[in-house]
Amino acid sequence: MPSTSPSRMQAPVPVARGPRVILYHQTHHGPNDGPPVSLLPLITHNTGITHVIIAAIHVNEGPGNISLNDHYPDHERFSTLWGEVAWLQASGVKVLGMLGGAAKGSFERLDGEDTARFEAYYTPLRDMVRAHRLDGIDLDIEEPTTLPGCIRLIDRLRADFGPAFLITLAPVATALLVNAPHLSGPTFDYHILERMRGHEIAWYNTQFYNGWGDASNAFWYETIIATGWRADKVVVGLLTNPTNGGSGYVAQPHIDGVIQTMRARHPSFGGVMGWEYFNALPGNQERPWEWAAHMSELMRRPIVRAPAPQQQAPIRPYGQAAPLPPAPHPYPAESVKTLQDLGFSQQQAIAALNSTNGNVEYAAGLLFQD
Repeated sequence: MPSTSPSRMQAPVPVARGPRVILYHQTHHGPNDGPPVSLLPLITHNTGITHVIIAAIHVNEGPGNISLNDHYPDHERFSTLWGEVAWLQASGVKVLGMLGGAAKGSFERLDGEDTARFEAYYTPLRDMVRAHRLDGIDLDIEEPTTLPGCIRLIDRLRADFGPAFLITLAPVATALLVNAPHLSGPTFDYHILERMRGHEIAWYNTQFYNGWGDASNAFWYETIIATGWRADKVVVGLLTNPTNGGSGYVAQPHIDGVIQTMRARHPSFGGVMGWEYFNALPGNQERPWEWAAHMSELMRRPIVRAPAPQQQAPIRPYGQAAPLPPAPHPYPAESVKTLQDLGFSQQQAIAALNSTNGNVEYAAGLLFQD
């Protein structure tokens, strides 16, 4: 892999000059509640990281019941984390907080027409973001949510935090296609959201893994771009370690070639996102910062322009793209078919198998529960 010495790495770049190199940071401590996983190597090794997203903030039942994973954000276990966040910010790295994720409930409590209820749940969230001086918030909507509810949340965040505050979303790749299943609910349309509030949304941390997308080639990404999305708004989300998801990890150097192809075809390429930091390869838990260093160097290599991929037919903005090949997964075909025969899409079936370690019975129960 490339050297991580300061002579090879560039300093963090401003948001406006992308492409971005982003890492989520959810596992804050070592195994068995061990010592804090330090973020400081991301700057002391001059990795070129541009953004870190602290995960995951949850709005729990009862107004004011905010947690960062399983503890209150001000719990003493996070004292190192918040101290290091300040160091990153002082070094030019933007630090956001991720709201939501796989644990459902946060967006349901911030949704609905009851404005008093919204205020009761939103105000403590706003105060928490303000208290820890986060540079933005990442909305990871993995539960049914209404478009008006999301727009109200975006508008309120912008009103409370001003124009420099970063608002991002974290959809799965299928959400940026047309009429494809995704995790934000059947009535939630990201195309409409972009038309209505795209000027407030900095970018989309798009998940190309867990059966909802495929980063092993550029086809899924090109299809998303062909349906009308701006390349600078679509950040390619990757698993940094195969243990961080059920499926979809793409190892180096294969992923390097795919990313370089995307950059060559789209000069305004939005960047890459990694889930997650603590065990990112190739350094794993001993040197997790090496993923960011490598990706930063990759983002700054000279680009050899490549022709745009040929399409069988013209595709109108936000039009229906050509059929996509299925995302790779490790599960038997009969397991996927069993769930599809129950009325679910292939993406939904694979995602459920990811969540249940391939157990078809548990996966079916999870799908019907949703």
